[in-house]
Amino acid sequence: MIEKSTIQKEIHLSGIGVHSGNNVDLILKPSYTGQILFRRTDLDNLEFSLDSKKIETLSSTSLTGEDYKIQTIEHLMAVLYAFGIDSVIIELNGNEIPIMDGSASPFVQAILKAGIKLLPEKKKVIKILKPFIIEEKEASVSFYPDSDFKISYCIEYDHPAIQRQELSLSINLKNFVTEIAPARTFGFLKDVPALRAQGLALGGSFDNAVVLDEKKVISGPLRYTKEFVRHKILDLIGDLSLLGSPILGHFKAHKAGHALHLKAINFILDSPEFWVYDEKSFPSSLMNSADDILKPEEK
Repeated sequence: MIEKSTIQKEIHLSGIGVHSGNNVDLILKPSYTGQILFRRTDLDNLEFSLDSKKIETLSSTSLTGEDYKIQTIEHLMAVLYAFGIDSVIIELNGNEIPIMDGSASPFVQAILKAGIKLLPEKKKVIKILKPFIIEEKEASVSFYPDSDFKISYCIEYDHPAIQRQELSLSINLKNFVTEIAPARTFGFLKDVPALRAQGLALGGSFDNAVVLDEKKVISGPLRYTKEFVRHKILDLIGDLSLLGSPILGHFKAHKAGHALHLKAINFILDSPEFWVYDEKSFPSSLMNSADDILKPEEK
């Protein structure tokens, strides 16, 4: 049996929203409900849960409703997924998760410091039973049965600093923390005026994104030779967390983005013949996370 988990201590973070440009205070609180809840303290403590049918994907993944919106949830959600945390309250006083340094590493370090606590409730895993591909022009997202959780991603940009990048990984905690979480969001200087005209990228800077001009990276050295495709994998993990359960399957993406990720997620949720809940088989990320994080006396 693999149990659900929460964090042991509250986590307090603050930073700017990359799209809103607003300063936001973020608190992660232990929870024993077995689900991830959001709470907007600036909206009379309005609470709401994840729902793939209430997601918008305009340059980020945003959870929306009639009376609320939270932008850019994907990096934090990827970290919660990688650590196997499925019971937590995400409290904030604004409409966007702070972008921090553009990567997921600040969230990783905060959770490592806070610690993990197991709960007396079993996890259910989504096990992919048969393959399918969703295509949109030159882009695609496909999924296949597998004994683990794997992602293969390929991007192609007509830019000398990116061009074609491919990477395939089993998504376990060690790989996530060392190979994926530090990869930062990226953007092109030429796109900034159009984005800001749409009310986007208002908080973007050299401090929280990899920025490229027409020929090169202008915001400082890269963290990896393939940092761009690694960040796309980070985004996909965060988006796949919308499925609400850990995954056994191999996801392949080519020239995709948040919108196509979401189409694949909603297809899976609407097509139960392609998957089944499994309480006996688990991806390596879940099998390893407790050993990697918890102290011996806490296991």
